[in-house]
Amino acid sequence: MIITIDGPAGAGKSTVAKQLAANLGYDYLDTGAIYRTIALLGLRNHIAWDAPEQLVALTRSARIESHEGRTFLDGEDVTDQIRSVEVTEHTKYAADNPAIRQILVPIQQAIAAKVVAAGRGIVTEGRDQGTAVFPDAERKIFLTASPEERARRRLQEWSSQAEPVDFQVILDQINARDARDRARKVGPLTEPKDAYLCETDNKAISQVVEELVEFVKK
Repeated sequence: MIITIDGPAGAGKSTVAKQLAANLGYDYLDTGAIYRTIALLGLRNHIAWDAPEQLVALTRSARIESHEGRTFLDGEDVTDQIRSVEVTEHTKYAADNPAIRQILVPIQQAIAAKVVAAGRGIVTEGRDQGTAVFPDAERKIFLTASPEERARRRLQEWSSQAEPVDFQVILDQINARDARDRARKVGPLTEPKDAYLCETDNKAISQVVEELVEFVKK
């Protein structure tokens, strides 16, 4: 079975998807991490961000893999590095580029197909999983929270990395990201019509996971 979890930035998709997969004994795929990896690749190669073809060329030559929730770039585990503020700020150059999405979507589909062919299930999360990448998924979830709640979570996450951040700056970034993701021409952030809507404000992660396990099993 393929279970998709879509939703805006900071809604808790990664944490919830990991725990849901663990609870069900499924594999886990963080598709946002794949786009973050391309941003990291661009930063490492000092590309010109106003020349998108440079990032497209790097994407074509990159080997990106996902194993047990970890993301690998050309064999290197970059799971922790792609969560930095700098990578987050540059991920839009990968996620908003139609040519890059055309390269990365088949990679996501191949990862899931391999898992399903082996007789296992997978929980995959992102912003276009239930609409563009896996439109025929057996279970679809749209996970969301208010912009203020998501900004508080992101502030806590980045503060733990000892990076200077400001709540209002983060909130403005989230609102701008939401608008950009929804306006994207390829793979926009959209709630699938047949998805289960789960709002996570004032809910503990354990409560959210329990709610979704019930949805998946019923």
